[in-house]
Amino acid sequence: MCGICGVYYFDAARAVDAFVLQQMASLLAHRGPDGEGLALLGQVGLAHRRLKVIDLATGDQPMFNEDRSIALVFNGEIYNFRGLRRELQSLGHVFSSRSDTEVIVHAYEEYGVRCLDRFRGMFAFALWDGQKRALFLARDRVGKKPLYYCCHDGALWFASELKALLAIEGIRRRLVPQAVHHFLTYQYVPPPGTMFNGIYKLPHAHFIFCENGEPKPQRYWHLEYKPKLDVSESEALKRCDALIDEAVALRLESDVPLGVFLSGGIDSSLVVAMMRRHVSGPLRTFSIGFEHERYNELPYARQVAQRYETDHEELMVRVDAAAALPKLVWHFDEPFADMAALPTFYLSQMTRRYVTVALNGDGGDESFAGYDRYLGWFPGFRRWQRVPDPLRRYVAAPAIGGLERLFSGSWFVRQLRYVNDTSLADPAFRYVQMLALFRDWMKGRLYTPEFASAAGPASSLEWMMEHYVRSDLESPLDRMLNTDIMTYLPEDLLPKVDRTTMAFGLEGRSPLLDQELMAYAARLPDNLKVRGGTLKYLLRRIAEPLLPPELVWRTKHGFSTPIGAWLRDGLRPLCRETILSECSLSRGFFKRRELETLIREHESGLWNHGGRLWALMSLEVWCRTFLDRQDIMSGPISL
Repeated sequence: MCGICGVYYFDAARAVDAFVLQQMASLLAHRGPDGEGLALLGQVGLAHRRLKVIDLATGDQPMFNEDRSIALVFNGEIYNFRGLRRELQSLGHVFSSRSDTEVIVHAYEEYGVRCLDRFRGMFAFALWDGQKRALFLARDRVGKKPLYYCCHDGALWFASELKALLAIEGIRRRLVPQAVHHFLTYQYVPPPGTMFNGIYKLPHAHFIFCENGEPKPQRYWHLEYKPKLDVSESEALKRCDALIDEAVALRLESDVPLGVFLSGGIDSSLVVAMMRRHVSGPLRTFSIGFEHERYNELPYARQVAQRYETDHEELMVRVDAAAALPKLVWHFDEPFADMAALPTFYLSQMTRRYVTVALNGDGGDESFAGYDRYLGWFPGFRRWQRVPDPLRRYVAAPAIGGLERLFSGSWFVRQLRYVNDTSLADPAFRYVQMLALFRDWMKGRLYTPEFASAAGPASSLEWMMEHYVRSDLESPLDRMLNTDIMTYLPEDLLPKVDRTTMAFGLEGRSPLLDQELMAYAARLPDNLKVRGGTLKYLLRRIAEPLLPPELVWRTKHGFSTPIGAWLRDGLRPLCRETILSECSLSRGFFKRRELETLIREHESGLWNHGGRLWALMSLEVWCRTFLDRQDIMSGPISL
């Protein structure tokens, strides 16, 4: 697990200046606190910050092949590297290290860009092919490891984090208004764009093979849902158990201490149970809790820790948002409003005191159907959908229109309109609306006329809807799962874990996102994932003999925070000072009156706008950090 950056000048006569690469790499030091490496290869420069996990003695990067015609910098882990190493040695390749990194070099020599098909792991890498004078950039299948790039000054630049690209001389920070528009919908900025014009994310499951031309990302992998498997429940149980067990075992490869994030839910608890099959000695687990009982899962985590006799550490979060929010913004590089980033940040900080690698339970919900929305949003909406269409369309809709005329500006009446309209919409629109933080009508009221014009008339929902309507998917459940695996998982959940763990030089590993397990789960029939209103049915059945029944069959909780309560209490002054400051209002994004209404409704308890207010706070702190300051080397701001 590391940080990488570099440059490829299209003009072979130009040479790379080491200083700018060293500046870029220094901004990634938290990702790799154990060492640094630099290779200047004429028109190409590669820099690396290393977190030592495997092959502590000989695994330094950049790494080369035998004749040094190929050079590589790599962030991640290749879990099947031992088998690949044996295969490549049998074909005549000579290894100089014990590192998983080196298999990428020799696999590329043997298979070219199709080497990606053979890697089982998480990765973002840059490989220089000196013979072809080409740069090869790639990211893993589901997007566990990040990679940003831009074309500037006749060169292709890349880095693990966007902030490193801002260290390049002459890079202009031109805000993209549409990115703000999308952020308020999704609570992140969807790819390939970023908040800055001309800087891009390489999407997950994509690579770039650049030979002196415009970089063009190409997809190399899709998750296939067909043909469906004709298997019994017992056969599926046995096979999934074996796949999860293998995925966990592969992720125990480490030359440094490792542990587990234990949330108290099924997924992370199952990882602990599987780890205990392979680890007979001490096993460390780490959990986080809140004083608000509704959000506290520590009692469930303790049950699992006691059952499997782990060395268990707990942290009760008492948030200091004035200190934490600027650090989160700094590490995420772009506005990011998933409130679960806050406890994950604290959990990572605690965990790093004891271990260097932490396994987690990410991915179970997306492969095995764990979210309530797979049943059809909240219970009241499901009941309303059962009302005959003509009544909703020809009776309720006009009645709501009358209420809108009587109570102009009422958020409550507008919500009635939204729920009824959504119930009448096509399934793709209905599903993505469930995930919207600020809906289009909310943003329409919030934006100033000038910003509304700059953001453009397009809805943000189309990007996500494209994945829902994938042509080879027939089952509504498959459509929802695919949408989440292509959008919410790589752009929200995985950046949350990557940025918060890497902030402290901690490596996170996700066994339930193993590609073999995901491929098998995708082809399972719906009734093994959702049965009789029970979500994640098959995973619960796998967990039944391994975990306490009250944990196995309870309703999903989710790793969230009591942000709504905090913003009515201790964070109330900071919220107002941030969102309603002259600095914030002068940006011209939002109307002061509507911001005040949003805050007042939340503080009074009329509506829970906690997530929306946290998003607006995050956006403003991001603007102060990355727009208002020119000195990118100075780190997080102070509030």
